[in-house]
Amino acid sequence: QLQLVESGGGLVQPGGSLRLSCAASEFTLKYYAIGWFRQAPGKEREGVSCISSSGGTTNYADSVKGRFTISRDNGKNAVYLQMNSLKPEDTAVYYCAAESRRISCPIRIVTSWGQGTQVTVSS
Repeated sequence: QLQLVESGGGLVQPGGSLRLSCAASEFTLKYYAIGWFRQAPGKEREGVSCISSSGGTTNYADSVKGRFTISRDNGKNAVYLQMNSLKPEDTAVYYCAAESRRISCPIRIVTSWGQGTQVTVSS
């Protein structure tokens, strides 16, 4: 099973930026589409963004369009989520995820989750 590890979360003021990273130590990410999801306290987990295995296709939730950018560096075996103009409502635990044998977006049935990284947007 693909094991994913997120990093890069933290506390940031409204309007600030963070870059999240998703890595896999024992698997090659380039064979998978990777999605970012988030879960805020008391809310259901929601999809934020997705990138195809080649990086040629990306998609975003309406709530983050124009502010977040997903990218990948298959040479570094990593996927990134650049988050700009952060808002308090972006506060959540962010997870990266993959679906077995899926190379295109969206992720439909998650088969691998990371442990999550906390993002808190507050003044």
